[in-house]
Amino acid sequence: MPGATTPTRVVVIEDEPTITSAIADRLTAEGWEVSTALDGPSGVATVQRVQPDVVVLDVMLPGIDGLEVCRRIQADSPVAVLMLTARDDETDMLIGLGVGADDYMTKPFSMRELVARLKVLLRRVRRTEQAAAAPGPADPQVALEIGDLVIDRAGRRVMRAGVPAHLTPTEFDLLLCLATSPGTVLTREHLLADVWDWVDATGTRTVDSHVKALRRKLGSDLVRTVHGVGYALEIPAEPEDGLGEEAPGAGGATGPGV
Repeated sequence: MPGATTPTRVVVIEDEPTITSAIADRLTAEGWEVSTALDGPSGVATVQRVQPDVVVLDVMLPGIDGLEVCRRIQADSPVAVLMLTARDDETDMLIGLGVGADDYMTKPFSMRELVARLKVLLRRVRRTEQAAAAPGPADPQVALEIGDLVIDRAGRRVMRAGVPAHLTPTEFDLLLCLATSPGTVLTREHLLADVWDWVDATGTRTVDSHVKALRRKLGSDLVRTVHGVGYALEIPAEPEDGLGEEAPGAGGATGPGV
């Protein structure tokens, strides 16, 4: 991550030159080092070459779309991604979050908000790295086990019923926030402040979308909605003894249930 003398590196992948230039100019004015790409393949190559701290990624791109770009760059080396979409479509947003985006903004957007969102993403990444480097009283080396859910805080890995789940950095932070107080209802505002570092309630849809992504990856029974308030992590039941064992004489292997 950038230090006191190292500029923040940003890659902007956007096929509209006027938008690309406007974003690049604004981020350069912030003192950040900006690289740009106008299509999917060159975007992937630029990220691999630059190794940025954060990526601004449009969904609709020539060559390969932004969703596939996100999959490829996250598979190579995980990086914070803010996705831009031309439609206020929750399905598109959920797909974007599912392939590794940390946040999204709908066009048209203000440059001021874009910069603010990117700074929040960077603060969260730094905070996570610092916590891993300097364990506090709640030692992150100790895995958190709640029923059949296991959260490896040091390795940032999650398993449910022995099955690994691939979570984005934001999804992991959200799950960990809920899991530190299982059964306790946390308001959307609390989650925004703790996970996203937002001090207002303008991003409540972001919380809702990430919760839906968690449910899709870990099971719909894991996070309970308290309408008008927020969310709580349900305590998963421990598997019963003998669950999943083969019946006498049964042939073939069986996998874990979903």
